[in-house]
Amino acid sequence: MDASPEASAQQAHPLETSDRDLVDGLLAATTPSDDQLVDAARLLIRYDGFPGAVALKADLEKVIKLWKLSRDQLNARVQQLWAAGYRPGQGGSLESPAVGSGFDASDSESPA
Repeated sequence: MDASPEASAQQAHPLETSDRDLVDGLLAATTPSDDQLVDAARLLIRYDGFPGAVALKADLEKVIKLWKLSRDQLNARVQQLWAAGYRPGQGGSLESPAVGSGFDASDSESPA
């Protein structure tokens, strides 16, 4: 087994496939919604320093350039959103997996 140093340096992130769909949606947004701003900031943090997902990281950088934002400006806007009471899915869409596992605790049995 002769693994090249280049191949071993690149890792596959376990969420890369699902995150790719999100990033593709972000690339299509010319004017980002609050949810999209938060998603972009969250994904930039997730992949920062990760040794892999090169194409996904490059597309995230394209997203913020498309939106005419720097990473610092994006982070400042997202911090303002959270400070103003933003919570994921508050716009009525519960399809975004931004926070949590998606597990619906209301379907589980609770101890009596």
